[in-house]
Amino acid sequence: MKYNVRGENIEVTPALREYVEKKIGKLERYFEDSIEANVNVNLKFYNDQESKIEVTIPMTNLVLRAEEYNEDMYAAIDLVTNKLERQIRKHKTKVNRKLREQGSAKFMFANGTDEQEGAQAQTAVQEEEDQIQVVRTKRFNLKPMDSEEAILQMNMLGHNFFVFTNAETNTTNVVYQRKDGKYAIIEPTE
Repeated sequence: MKYNVRGENIEVTPALREYVEKKIGKLERYFEDSIEANVNVNLKFYNDQESKIEVTIPMTNLVLRAEEYNEDMYAAIDLVTNKLERQIRKHKTKVNRKLREQGSAKFMFANGTDEQEGAQAQTAVQEEEDQIQVVRTKRFNLKPMDSEEAILQMNMLGHNFFVFTNAETNTTNVVYQRKDGKYAIIEPTE
């Protein structure tokens, strides 16, 4: 893995960079082959003494992403690593189960030698699968509008996201409110 560690309102010291690489590097044990991915790590420090870490690891057929807040940057790194590990375990179990059902001998993820680790991962994934349940489906016509009108509609409805047809591009977009209170738009690529 190649690391791109950036800091906002915080200096990325060699010790901090080394800690990030050491903790996130441990995730490689979950994969059969060495990962050829760019790990994007963004460290932020806010005036109210709170730290934030965002980690994005884009790979073929899988994007791992997590963020965590904590007063202590090193604790935030530990928490985000745990979150990424849970994502990998969940995905690993689903992918390997699907490949076994198809009779494939090739697994994307390494088959753990630790039986206890495998049992824990299986239990965690089963619990998460039991919790995932679609309880409602909504259908509606998408009205062409600009992003400003979409934000106003979202706020009027009291939702934290809004799906609309972008009047300029004629594509389906999603506007949502970020944790920092600002707005973001998701657009499809061609």
